[in-house]
This record gives sequence, C-alpha cells and structure tokens, in this order.
Amino acid sequence: MRVLIVEDEYLIASGEAAALRQAGCDVVGMAGTVPRALKLLDDKSCDAVVLDANLHGESAEPVAVAMRERGIPYLVVSGYAKDQQSGALADAPFLAKPCKAADLVAAVQALRR
Repeated sequence: MRVLIVEDEYLIASGEAAALRQAGCDVVGMAGTVPRALKLLDDKSCDAVVLDANLHGESAEPVAVAMRERGIPYLVVSGYAKDQQSGALADAPFLAKPCKAADLVAAVQALRR
C-alpha cells in the first residue's frame, strides 16, 4: 500500500511512517500543512492517507474533501475526540492520539478496498 501521512508534528509523522514501513507499506510522503498535503495529493499516487484533523490550528477538512473526491480512503488520527470532528473528518475511520503502532497499521490495512 502506498500511504501519504498528513501530520503537523514531525516526531509523530516519523513514528507513523516507521510503523507503516515496517508493516510493508510504501510511505510516499509526509505533509504538515493543508497546502503541502494538497500538493502531494496532486503529485503522488497513494492508496490511503493518514490524516491529522488539525494542522497547526487549521482544519484538515479541505484535505479530507479532496481525498473523498478522488476516492482515496483515509484514516483520521487526532488528539481531539471523534465527536469533535465534523464533515468529511467525522465520516472517516478514527484513532485517538496517542495510538499504538499496531493499531495504526491495522486501521490503515482496513482501508484497503
């Protein structure tokens, strides 16, 4: 699986990438802002996205909408509760931070069509 990670905390993104790579995924990129995430979606082919709901105080909703329009499944990983998500973020599978590497891998693998 080719996975894009959208996370504004570098250490968290790096940990997610390491867990996914160890599970055999190809991490095609990491983005910490909405504009960078949208650019990577344009430039890279991916099968799934791990998406933090809040990127430096900005909602990641535009990224979720872009993925939904492209038919790319995504997982929301957030420090905010599931019931605090709205729109395209509320409809996605959800993991609360901090999450275990095994839980992240299982949730991403569950995104396979």
